[in-house]
Order: sequence, then C-alpha cells, then structure tokens
Amino acid sequence: MQPYTAIVRDIMVKGTLSENRTGVPAYSVPGAIFQHNMSEGFPLLTTKKMPFGRIASELEFFIKGLTDKKWLQDRNNHIWDEWCWQLKVPYGHDKETQQKMFEERDLGPIYGFQWRHFDAEYDGFDKDYTGQGVDQLENLIETLKTNPNDRRMIVSAWNPKQVWEMALPPCHYGFQVTVTNPSIDEETGEKKGKLNLMWNQRSVDTALGLPFNIASYGLLLHLLAKETGYEEGKLVGHLGDVHIYENHMEGLLNQLWRVPLKLCDIETDNFTSIFDWEYTDSVVVDYESHDRIDFGKPAV
Repeated sequence: MQPYTAIVRDIMVKGTLSENRTGVPAYSVPGAIFQHNMSEGFPLLTTKKMPFGRIASELEFFIKGLTDKKWLQDRNNHIWDEWCWQLKVPYGHDKETQQKMFEERDLGPIYGFQWRHFDAEYDGFDKDYTGQGVDQLENLIETLKTNPNDRRMIVSAWNPKQVWEMALPPCHYGFQVTVTNPSIDEETGEKKGKLNLMWNQRSVDTALGLPFNIASYGLLLHLLAKETGYEEGKLVGHLGDVHIYENHMEGLLNQLWRVPLKLCDIETDNFTSIFDWEYTDSVVVDYESHDRIDFGKPAV
C-alpha cells in the first residue's frame, strides 16, 4: 500500500534518532496520517506476509472484552505473551521480572475491557463484568443503527484512572465512526451510505505494529459495516509518535525494494452479529504476498 510506504519513507528521510523507554533507539517523526479506501481492497500488507489469523483473533479478544492472554495462546496467538497486569507484576526489563510477566496470564483492564466495560472496577480476568461499566461498543452500534448522522460515535481505550494498571497503556487509544450520506432506498428498504472509521494512535511501531493496526481496524470497519448494512468506506489512522526502531531499518529497506501486489478481499460467512462473530468466520481471499521479514521481537 502506497500510504504505508509513504510513512516509512518519510521517517527514513526526516526522522530524528532518539532514546526511548525500550532502550532501543528509534527514528521518529511527530505525526502522520494513514488513509485507505476500502473499495480498493482489504488493507493487508503484501510486501511481507501478514498473519491474518493472529490479527483477527486479537480483534475478537477485544470485541469480547477479554483480558486472559491464555485465550489468545489457546488460539496460537502469542503477541501478548510478554505482558501482564501491572498490579500483579510491575513492568521491568530484568530477566526475573520478564519471566514473571510471561508466566502471569492476566493482562489487566486493557483495550477490550474498556470497549465493553469502561471504568468498571477491575478485579481479574476470571470475574463476571456483565452490566458493569459503560459498554461503548454496544452504544456505538446502537447509535449507528438509530442516528447515523451522529458525530459522537467514539470508543476510547484510554482511561486515565486505570491506564497504569494495564499490561500496556493503549497505543491505539480510540476510534470514531461516521457514515457518509446515510439514507434508505425507498423501493428496496436497503440502507445506503458508507461507513468510515478513524483511529487514533499515540505510539506507532512502523515496522511491526502499524501493519497489524491497519488490518485490525480495517477488519473492524468491515464487521461494523456488516452489522449495520452500510457499505465500507474510508479507513483513516491519525498517528502520533511514528517511529522506526534502529534495528528495524535494514528490514524495512529490504521491504521498500519489493513491488506491492494486488490487495486481497475479505469474506465473512455466517454473520449474525459482531458480538457473536468468531475470528475464523472471516477469511482473506486471493491474498498473495512476498515472504515474511524477520524483524526480531517487538521492543517491550
């Protein structure tokens, strides 16, 4: 995708090298915008092989409001393995702490918990939070169905009261949905209009994280469109500290030399509701890509 490539090139040309929390220096720029029209295809990167199953299963994890990383591990998804609830094991770089973080399964009140139970008192992954907190995702969908012109359809994962309890303060901390020209066809009764999704991200690991974020929010847009009957419109990312870690530069230079391939499509079978959706219900069709690139482990 040209928009992603343009962001990579911009950082390489204009980025400033600086230290950060991870201990791995990074080249960064202050702010970037990613834009993609879903009519052009599903935004799954083709210049390296992307693991769609992991992207989709993490999104299901968020939609269900889950916080037990074993649920992900049982589905062969290990992207949260090295993180845990800060109140159980405070974050640290030393080997002993890293091992304890790896062994603890509770992630604390992260993304999905805030989406489905915003500001509810968190007491562990194995508690029942039914009816507790604000179900932002349910409210957003209800508004989409009843008042699609609303400009307040926002879901926030950033909760200042609980942010330091989370395994990781949310990088992509909120999203907004709008509908362009919503109407109902008088003859067929079908909805018309395009559903758009804009996400906000404070910290952007351009090599490893951003391609996941793009595909994840593209998939969420796809599911919201199926839920509400609108066409898929525009996907936009408002990106804050956009960076490339120093040890990722070689891999990204290699990636830039690769010729992008045609974007794939996405199909979702047996869809009844976004709340009943399982990640295996959605598949990418005609996905072709270059080989994966080994960037090493993400900085933590």
